[in-house]
Amino acid sequence: MVTHASTAVPVASKLSRFDYAIRNIVTEAQKVEASGRRVQYLNIGDPILFGFKTPPHLIEAVARAMRDGHNGYTPAAGIWSAREAVAAEFESRGANISPDRIVLTSGASEAIELALNVLVDQGDEVLVPVPSYPFYAAVLGQLGARAVYYRADPARGWEPDLDHLRSLIGPKTRGLVVIDPNNPTGAVYQRETRLALLELADRHNFVLLSDEGYTELAYDGPVAPMGVPNPDAPVISFASLSKAWLAPGWRAGWLATSAPGRLDAVLAAIKNLADGRLCSNGPMQHAVTAALTGDRSHQELMRRELRARAEITTRRLNAIPGMSCVEPRAAFYAMPQIDLPPGRSDEEFIIELLRATGLLCVYGSGFGTAPGDGYFRMVFLSSPTELNKIYDTIEEFTGTFLNR
Repeated sequence: MVTHASTAVPVASKLSRFDYAIRNIVTEAQKVEASGRRVQYLNIGDPILFGFKTPPHLIEAVARAMRDGHNGYTPAAGIWSAREAVAAEFESRGANISPDRIVLTSGASEAIELALNVLVDQGDEVLVPVPSYPFYAAVLGQLGARAVYYRADPARGWEPDLDHLRSLIGPKTRGLVVIDPNNPTGAVYQRETRLALLELADRHNFVLLSDEGYTELAYDGPVAPMGVPNPDAPVISFASLSKAWLAPGWRAGWLATSAPGRLDAVLAAIKNLADGRLCSNGPMQHAVTAALTGDRSHQELMRRELRARAEITTRRLNAIPGMSCVEPRAAFYAMPQIDLPPGRSDEEFIIELLRATGLLCVYGSGFGTAPGDGYFRMVFLSSPTELNKIYDTIEEFTGTFLNR
């Protein structure tokens, strides 16, 4: 006779260190929806949800690959033609990276995870900006490593505080995360700042992990790859088709390693890990070539539309009593700050905003800021008309919240 135990099967303890606020808060939104209230999701930067369309020539490239029978496994590092296209893209922007130093991945997220798995052991440290994209800290926590946060300064357009960063470098430092253009702040760093960040990685011999997912979405025009001014610095770059090519669900990304000789062992280890997961999505790899060698007119239009939305966002939020916002210079995120009453937290503000209005943003402490500082991140991909309605709602709610 078979007996059944009633004890629940436990999960690995390491997962308690994996926290991803951007999606975690959706659980609260689902409760609000269950109560009958419509929720407007301003927490995740998915342009497709706001009416932006994937360029037709990318769709045709994927469909053609499927029709032509490219539906099996690819080489673990990706098809050669796409890796050549990525290398040519770097060369056109001033960086000399050969195709054999490119690995195609399931979005930039897998690229980040592969690199961190290769670079850190338990107890190691990686310098991460605050505010920061929370995936870095989540993966580091899962690996038993530690995110050490260096400040970005809102008074200087969210530029990194280089003196604070230098003070955090120690014997366990294995990497430096740089997100430029930045998620969650929309900042674009000055050339002098980039040079200083590269110099630190070069001199201290740790890897600069360059998140370049928004380089085409700087409002003043595309931003060069981070490693261009110093080709000898140890840099691993991450990017994808998700944002600037409007294909987030395709999970078509890549990583590129600079510094031949210096990062050869790291690259070999990344390729070894990539072998274990077989390959990224095969048909979507063919879209990489189409994207990087084809028409990009949609990006010019997108930059204009995002700049207009950023201007509305900055003007409207700064006009709300008790709220301020640094003007974004790229992408589609803003990081406003509310002057919280004593004892209140950013999470309380965001959850009460959600319950009262159906607007879902993300509390700043999910990006590493202090809960009492009052920061939150919002996505401003909605149409200008809809954004003005959203800001009317935020203004009304904020007045009520601050005057209780």
